[in-house]
Amino acid sequence: MSARSRKNEPRARRRKQEKPVLPPAMLAVGALVIVVIAAMVFLANNPPGSVGEIEGVIVIPDLSRGHTLEPVTYEQVPPAGGPHNPVWQNCGVYTSPIPNENAVHSLEHGVVWITYDPDLPADQVERLQQITRRSGYRLLSPYPDLPSPIVATAWGFQLHLDSADDPRLDDFIRKYEQGPTTPEPGAVCTGGVGSPA
Repeated sequence: MSARSRKNEPRARRRKQEKPVLPPAMLAVGALVIVVIAAMVFLANNPPGSVGEIEGVIVIPDLSRGHTLEPVTYEQVPPAGGPHNPVWQNCGVYTSPIPNENAVHSLEHGVVWITYDPDLPADQVERLQQITRRSGYRLLSPYPDLPSPIVATAWGFQLHLDSADDPRLDDFIRKYEQGPTTPEPGAVCTGGVGSPA
C-alpha cells in the first residue's frame, strides 16, 4: 500500500462511518409536502360537495338537444332530456303541472326538476318546496301518473323516491345541479316562461 493510500485511509474510513442524517425539521417538511400533495390529488378527484355513486340513479344516454315548437312524446316519465321548446321554464315552485318541453329546456341549463304525485301528503310537498327554494336552479311541480311518489330529474339522469326525506335526494341535487354532465351550465333559469309560486 502506498504512503498516499495509507494517508487517505482514515479519511475514507471516516466517510464510510459518517452517515448523512437529515435534521428532524427537514423530515417534518418532507412529510408535510407528501401530505399536501396527497390532499391535492384527492381533492382533484373528489371536489368538495362531490357525491359518489347514488343507489337507484337511472342513466338515460344519447339525448338530442334540438329545439321544437311541436309537442314531444318522451320515453321517460317525466322526461330527462331530448328535443324541447326554445324557451325554458323559470325555476321555482309550481303547484300545477308544467309543460314538459319547457322543463326539459331548463334541464339543459343544469336544473334539477323534482316532480311529485299530486296525491303526495302535504307535509312531503312542503319539504320538497323548502328543498327547491334553496337554489335558483331547481324546479318543483306535480306530475300525474309518475312511476313513484317523487322523481328527481337532471339532464340524462333520474332517481325515483318514495319520500322527500330520502337522503339520496340531497345527494342527487348536489351531484347533478349544474353538474359536469350539464349541456349548458350557467345558462339562466329566469326570463323564460311560467310564474312560480
